[in-house]
Amino acid sequence: MSFRTIGVIGAGTIGRGVAQSFAEAGFEVVLVDIEQAQLDSALAQIGRDLLVQPMLLGRAPKEEPATVLARITTATELTALADVDFAVENVTENWDVKRSVYAQIDAICRPGVIFGVNTSAVPITRVGSVTGRPAKVLGLHFMNPVPMMDTVEVVSGHFTGEETLDSALGLLAEIGKKGIVVQDAPGFITNRVLMVTINEAIFCVQDQIASAEDVDRMFRGCFGHKMGPLETGDLIGLDTILNSITVMYESYKDSKYRPAPLLQKMVDARLLGRKTGQGFYTY
Repeated sequence: MSFRTIGVIGAGTIGRGVAQSFAEAGFEVVLVDIEQAQLDSALAQIGRDLLVQPMLLGRAPKEEPATVLARITTATELTALADVDFAVENVTENWDVKRSVYAQIDAICRPGVIFGVNTSAVPITRVGSVTGRPAKVLGLHFMNPVPMMDTVEVVSGHFTGEETLDSALGLLAEIGKKGIVVQDAPGFITNRVLMVTINEAIFCVQDQIASAEDVDRMFRGCFGHKMGPLETGDLIGLDTILNSITVMYESYKDSKYRPAPLLQKMVDARLLGRKTGQGFYTY
């Protein structure tokens, strides 16, 4: 199956990275968000990242930023997705919001269009069930920063078709990324492990066992990780961490997923990490 135009829903941290990755690979991108200010911010961020990320990766830019940006069209209405060939949704980890988006795009997009659900924890089978095309729905769990990560967690829902999986894996290969297919379960593999680690690291700080800096230093020094769990939490966004682990807590009914009270307190205070300039660290 050949794709030319990619719809990207949500211009937050992950959504703008997804849009950049497809535009850099030569695809036309329709980036949709409910706020024009968020779209303007996304384009500005993508322009900066197109200059900086090649240097971080030790390679020269393939094209001028303006050339890549010219492939991205923005819109504040989902109806702009009427002619896309493939859609990747990146809205907040809130089921009511996601359900509303899928009800709308299911009516707007052509029947054969595949929906890639970019979620940390929401079951793909649940998403597929609110559309008229459950065989065309799969999970595409991109990691942050999207343009610099070469692997994507691909989630097969209960009704996801083999053709859909093959098409998505082929599309990912076209943008230089490998897909690893896992089965549907809240949190899948990456977040089922990662969110518990970050949440437990927050408990360690809350219980005054160690500072945030020392927790992260141990993971970098003892395990060779590039980032500690609290640095990672700040990068992802502590609100996303809280939403994700809450979904797993409610799904599995297992106390090991209970959110740390300190995490809830920081989210209430809007100390969300890099996106707000303050989390466990100041940015």
